[in-house]
Amino acid sequence: MKLKFLFFTVLFSVVCIAQNTTVSGVVLDKEYNNEPLVFANVMLKGTSIGSSTDDNGKYSLSVSSGNHILVIGFLGYKTVEIPFTIKANENKVINYTLETEGVMLQDVVLTAKINLESVNALLQEQQRSVEIKQSIGAEEISNKGISDVAGAVTKTTGITKQEGSGSIYVRGLGDRYNSTTLNGLPLPSNNPSRKNINLEIFSTDIVEYIGIDKTFNFRNYGDFAGANIDIVSKNYKGKGMFDFGIESGSNSLAASQDNFYLQDGPSKTGFSNIKYPSSPFNGYNFTTKLNNTRATPINTSYFLRAGKSFNIGDNGKLSLFASASYDNNYTYKSGISRGAVTVQGLARRDFLFESFTYGTNTNLNGNVNYKLNNNNAIQFNSMLINSSSQNNNLYNGIIDVYDIAQEGGGFIRRATFDRTTLYINQLLGSHKLSNLLGKKINVKWGLSYNNVKNILPDRLTNTLIPLNGQSDLSISQVADNNDSENNRFFQNLKDNELAANLSLDYEFNKDEEGSAKGKITLGYSGRFKKVDFEAVQFNFDINNAISQPVVDQNDLDGYFNQTSFENGYFTIKTFNGGLKPQTYSGVQNIQAGFAGVEYKFSPKLTAVFGTRAEYIIQNINWFTNLGQGENKFDKLEILPATSIKYELNEKQNLKFAASKTYTLPQIKERAPFQFDQINEVFVGNPDLYSSTDYNVDLKWDFFPNTGELISITGFGKLIQNPINEITFASATNDITWVNTGEKAIAIGGEFEIRKNIFSKDDEKKETLSSGFNASYMYNNQDFDGAKVENETNYSVFFSKTKGKLTGASDLLLNADITYFKEFSEESNLMATLTYNYFSDRIYALGTSEKGDLVDKAIGTLDFILKSKLTKSIGLGFSLKNITNPIVERFQDKQNVTVEKYKKGVNFKLSLAYQF
Repeated sequence: MKLKFLFFTVLFSVVCIAQNTTVSGVVLDKEYNNEPLVFANVMLKGTSIGSSTDDNGKYSLSVSSGNHILVIGFLGYKTVEIPFTIKANENKVINYTLETEGVMLQDVVLTAKINLESVNALLQEQQRSVEIKQSIGAEEISNKGISDVAGAVTKTTGITKQEGSGSIYVRGLGDRYNSTTLNGLPLPSNNPSRKNINLEIFSTDIVEYIGIDKTFNFRNYGDFAGANIDIVSKNYKGKGMFDFGIESGSNSLAASQDNFYLQDGPSKTGFSNIKYPSSPFNGYNFTTKLNNTRATPINTSYFLRAGKSFNIGDNGKLSLFASASYDNNYTYKSGISRGAVTVQGLARRDFLFESFTYGTNTNLNGNVNYKLNNNNAIQFNSMLINSSSQNNNLYNGIIDVYDIAQEGGGFIRRATFDRTTLYINQLLGSHKLSNLLGKKINVKWGLSYNNVKNILPDRLTNTLIPLNGQSDLSISQVADNNDSENNRFFQNLKDNELAANLSLDYEFNKDEEGSAKGKITLGYSGRFKKVDFEAVQFNFDINNAISQPVVDQNDLDGYFNQTSFENGYFTIKTFNGGLKPQTYSGVQNIQAGFAGVEYKFSPKLTAVFGTRAEYIIQNINWFTNLGQGENKFDKLEILPATSIKYELNEKQNLKFAASKTYTLPQIKERAPFQFDQINEVFVGNPDLYSSTDYNVDLKWDFFPNTGELISITGFGKLIQNPINEITFASATNDITWVNTGEKAIAIGGEFEIRKNIFSKDDEKKETLSSGFNASYMYNNQDFDGAKVENETNYSVFFSKTKGKLTGASDLLLNADITYFKEFSEESNLMATLTYNYFSDRIYALGTSEKGDLVDKAIGTLDFILKSKLTKSIGLGFSLKNITNPIVERFQDKQNVTVEKYKKGVNFKLSLAYQF
């Protein structure tokens, strides 16, 4: 009680602090015909008092009486210092128009001033917004040495990602509960198993900032319960820039391998597309080899960036920005891999494994911004992303303790080349319509066409067993237990999506200064998706009626060849005896209308009330080895939402949000197709249906000084008919998706602090700043096997009646500390140390008295060092995953480790040059 009393006493005291002496004004942009300059930094020289201008270019600072110097600045613009004198209780107005100085600094040549401007601008937007949101900007991303968007968002409160993927968990809620947009328009998934695109494929080179909405905004699609992550692409405004950079490094475990093995066929560029032969049954006609190739595991990356702006006429301006980047990386891991753990704790499949991985990522991005005049602007964005991954996984041990290689000596090789090509096109517009019925209407619209192609060309699976059963574990022959033990697999996924947004804002009830107290929003959103999937697997049916030769696992081509085919050692088959592929296709159309009103009831109280109506169609049909069929559903969702902001004083806000949303199953999750992994198989469930979500948030924000923040958030969620991954009775740990029970709840809190520990603002700047955020969540859901059996074709016997949500960690922690030292106007040094931690989380729910599959807690430590040597040259050095923790998954009730390995330490050197 004493602690609570002390907390509220301090809180009340802070809330009551206020000053009546202010300096305020408007900052205009000379380069944009004296339009308001948003996010310009305004501060008192020699103090920590400052803020950023709002959407109308306005600012206001509470100051003490006396003599001061007002500093106004913005990235790429001349910084000005304006002396002034102010009396007690006076409100002084200082307006100014900034002009550019033609300087654009990038990444490793950042100065502390630029970093503070970016952080301050985003914090100022967070402070002004009625909705609860977070953002991370390009400068902060660069300071923390983050190369992809997935890594960037995990540095914000309550967010982590799944090991081995770019899937994001927000407040413990996984991929299905989140959504991803680019400039407000939806992005497709590059993986049939996921709702959202893998954020790791987006280079941070193209990012201006990333907005994270953890509360539902009626302008966004209602398939939401975790967060909407909006990537805002760079918008260049300067007079001209061109720079390039190169990076090189390695992974400690990959570098330690005498031989780094990859599969034959895929090129190092990541643009391969291997085709299966036109006549695969009459001979061994495959063109790529099964034997491994060797590589040198050195990671490299390159980037180019350029921008230019042109004045067109009296009021027009054309801005161009383009970037190109390419990077590759090698990783290696080895450890334990087990599957099909019984109730008694016996692993039927028990391997030691090695994994050699080579990945590439190519980004080409260009955008054109054309400002016709002060009231009209159009933007075009085009982006091509090609990402690839070669995984060469080798497993040695027991294939089935009851049947195959019971004493060991079994060998399985799975070599997979996975390539995704994403093509994004967007056309955006904003218009201010004046004198329409005597009122002002702001119109924003957007159109996008996205195309995704995901291929697995020639995935290889080979299985060897000890000769004559168990006579000699060191001598192997090709496994002949079933047709699919040795195969080549070809998969092709196409996803085409057209989307449109349109919103109209009508402002009303203006005050004496011309600012509107109210705003009405009307709009439409449409999303039209078509998914086509096909796969062909060529199985090598081993002829066990004849004596099979000895096979060397390092020379698989010595067996799988035309000679062996002619000798009758094996035949080539598909599940249906021909080339007709297994397929599924899906159509998902969502059309929505929305309306909302925002009103400022008093200088302190502002509220937003909105409603969104969505009509959803999701139809699928399939032809697979599990059968043929179709499933259709359509649904109308009415989704109310509200956000309320109360300004306790100029530095503190109290915000509340509540909403109803839904969670839609993915097409792949409803398609009866077997996605085979070595120790688990995923199977779709056509009877899966959507969940209904109710969300509530309460947040207190305190902005003590410029660039500083303290915030506390409480949140709660009720999910009806939640969707979960479950294991069900099978020999290979099969996993499917079901609506596991009546409801799930999640209740938690978040805390964030950003603090400037010290700052010297003399001729040579020196700063030390830190940040920390934590999220704790209690979650629970009920399990009902009878409900699942009534709604699906699965008989499920849950191991317990209640449990946690899959993917949910109770505790998430992020911390960072940054030191900056300026030696001259053209040279500086920046060092950043970051730490990230998540507690245990469930990977899949256990059934039939088996325990849940649980990922153990992990903490990671990174160090980034950057130095600007001259005006044009910058150097960087980074160490990632310094502590190299063990990654482990276990089956909790039986307490059996099913996967265990380390990822190694990544180190990198970088050089950047700016013309």
